[in-house]
Amino acid sequence: MIIRCWGARGSIPVSGKEYLRYGGDTTCIELRSKHDDIIIIDAGSGIRRLGQHLVAGGNRELTLILTHSHWDHVMGFPFFKPLYHPSTRMDVYGCPHAQKATREILAHIMGPPHFPVHVDDVRAQINFYDFCDTRFSVNSVTIDPIPLSHPNLGMGYRFTEDGKSFVFLTDNELTYRHEGGCDYQDYLAFSRNADLFVHDAEYTETDYKETQSWGHSVYKDALRLAIEAGVHRFGLFHHNQERSDREVDRMVQECRRIIRKQNIPLECFAVRQDMEIIL
Repeated sequence: MIIRCWGARGSIPVSGKEYLRYGGDTTCIELRSKHDDIIIIDAGSGIRRLGQHLVAGGNRELTLILTHSHWDHVMGFPFFKPLYHPSTRMDVYGCPHAQKATREILAHIMGPPHFPVHVDDVRAQINFYDFCDTRFSVNSVTIDPIPLSHPNLGMGYRFTEDGKSFVFLTDNELTYRHEGGCDYQDYLAFSRNADLFVHDAEYTETDYKETQSWGHSVYKDALRLAIEAGVHRFGLFHHNQERSDREVDRMVQECRRIIRKQNIPLECFAVRQDMEIIL
């Protein structure tokens, strides 16, 4: 299983010299199975560059899984070049919390007055599937969902292939339970012993005094979950749009200090744009 990050920023894309290391594009993750199946998680602005990469490589069989429909996780969909190639076949999975169907979520952002090309007019063959609480598979990769604690809801996922697991819980507030979300203990059980654990780490404790109930976690709470779940690697994700590279570095350094103090064999890092991890 190969995991590549095409966007790790939260809320809105950013640019500038202070964002060069971790990147400015919003959420998009590419997962490649041992059979080279391509699974894309979310269609934030990072999916634009991914689309260029896939078109150049001639990749035409794709799976897109959406965590939720907030703007920063779907804004790149209309700019995904494989949509405009007739040989592309794409399965799209999502849980339509805010609308009647996953198709409607994407059709809305491609409808007037937002975008000039309607989803019905793209040339790719797209199949939409509404999945909320059911395990499903993409060939050798098994995908288990869990509700996120987030306004308007969302889904987190555990991807498993050949005994290796990747847990992805972005936009998840661990210390405030939103309607439809889960308790801390549920996320603990879901993440247990993951080889790679990527979790929302948007806020510092100072931020959280003003942002409680906004749907994101303090990075130290995400670290606590990683430690208690016994995961092998922990990646901080959904970096705040105002968080500079140096500030993200300081968050990672503090996490590593806590890990060393507790003498725990846990690798900790901040997920950055263009990062590749092999499980």
